[in-house]
Parts: sequence; C-alpha cells; structure tokens
Amino acid sequence: MRLLSTMALLTLVQLIFSCEDGNPKNNTTPTMSDETWEVDFQDHFETFNPDNWQDQRIWVNNENQCYVPDGEFGTREVSNGTLKLKVVNSGEQRHCDNFDKHGKQHPPTEYVAGRICSKNRKEFIKGRWTARLKLSSNGEASMFPAWWLLGAQNNEPPVQEEDENICWPLTGSGEIDIFEHHGDHMKDEFTTGAIVSLGECDKGDWESMRSNFPAHLNEFHEYSVEWEGSDLVYRLDGKEVYRNEGEGDKYPEPMFAILNYAKITDSPMTGEWVMEVDWVKHERRKNQ
Repeated sequence: MRLLSTMALLTLVQLIFSCEDGNPKNNTTPTMSDETWEVDFQDHFETFNPDNWQDQRIWVNNENQCYVPDGEFGTREVSNGTLKLKVVNSGEQRHCDNFDKHGKQHPPTEYVAGRICSKNRKEFIKGRWTARLKLSSNGEASMFPAWWLLGAQNNEPPVQEEDENICWPLTGSGEIDIFEHHGDHMKDEFTTGAIVSLGECDKGDWESMRSNFPAHLNEFHEYSVEWEGSDLVYRLDGKEVYRNEGEGDKYPEPMFAILNYAKITDSPMTGEWVMEVDWVKHERRKNQ
C-alpha cells in the first residue's frame, strides 16, 4: 500500500505541473494527420474513367516495349477494384506506332505494355500525391515500372493544349519520381526522388536527388510525395524515407500523374509482368 500511495502521489504531482489554465498539455510531437489534408481527387479503379486518365503512347528511354491503347493484349485491365498495367510478350514481332519526341518511330517488337496519364484530366499544383500499388515480382532483369509526376506543359505526346510547348525537364515540364523499380540493378528496392533540371532541353541530373530504399515490392504499399514548405518529402506507408531539401520550390507548375510499366533492356521475359494499383489520390492542405 505504501508503494501504491507513493506512485499515486507522483502521478498527481505530474498532472498538476502538466496543466495550463486547468487543461492538461499534450506533450506528444504533432504529426501530419489526415485532418491537415483534404482529398481533391481519388480514383479507386472500379472502372477505367476517361475523365481521370488517358493512354499515353510514347517512345522514351530506349524502352523495348510498345505502349498500346485501350488495354490491347490485356496491358491495361481494371478488375476487382484494381488497375493492372502489364508488360506482355505477344509472341511475335509487331508494328509499333510509338514515336519519340524527335519523331523517330519505335521499331517492331514482340513486347507490348500499358501506360496511362492524367494529363489534361487531373492536374494539380503541389499538395500530396499517393498511390497504393504492388508488383507481381520483387525484381527481374529489364523490369521498369513507375509511378511519377510531370509538368503539365510538357511538349511530349499527347500534345492537346496550346501551352504544351516546354521541353523536359525545364520548369513547366519538371519530373518527380515517386516510385521506380529498375529490375536490372536491384531486387526488393525502389527508387524515389526528383530529376534536377540543368537548364537546357533534355538535360537533367538523374542521380543527385534520388535514392533507393528497401520494400517488399510484391506486397501493397503506399508511395507518396508531398510539398512540405520548400521541401519534397517522400513517404512509404506514411513514413518519411527521403527528402529533397529546397527542391519543392522548383516545381511551382501544375503536374499530372503517370503510371506505366516498361521493359528497359534486351533481357528475355516469359509470361507477363503486372503492376497492380489499388487507388491513386491527390490531396491539398486545408485552408490553402
């Protein structure tokens, strides 16, 4: 009883000294709760909604696959409440109508894939972008799936508005990579971070502001980026894993989202590769 009385007394003393104007203080460190944000766009992929997304057929990064429209060969499928973007081996060399930004046409290839973007559909300035997704594998050679952002004035296909005339990665066409997986270089890891503009068309620094982090890629995770003051903060399942200090101010433009699955090298593949996306959302800070 004497021990219990002493503990009770200590508790009472702590309570008295932790009060101000009769109210207990909250001594916990504040966190960025959902109350700070409000959702201004979310797609749960019950269907493929053309008000939110469009197919993007473009040849970039010397990718080996051909992006095809309308989910041909099962490359873009919405079922059971998720979006599936795939790389598929069609089994034969096929004509490809993808062009690069200089007008060069992709050569025939047996590999086809899905790529969608929210360009001219859902574009936002700053805030927070999040996607919940997983891969069908933790890593194989040539895999190159990605979840990323691009400035809305980007001059690469599709060009649908008069102001889409700024070349990558200048302001207006800047790039932020929320999730990338390079199967040739890693397993159970993803890459995140910003591409630094070097002030000229087609000249960007891919290395200094990006880093790799471990994750079980074949399990669902939430991958996000948010503007926090002048910083870009990258989170995995809500926990900060990386920060680009001072880089957020370099992306003042509206940005659209891209989800794609590419095949980046000549390594052979069998079957199909799948990136399954549960949902995508954008949030903005309240009272802004």
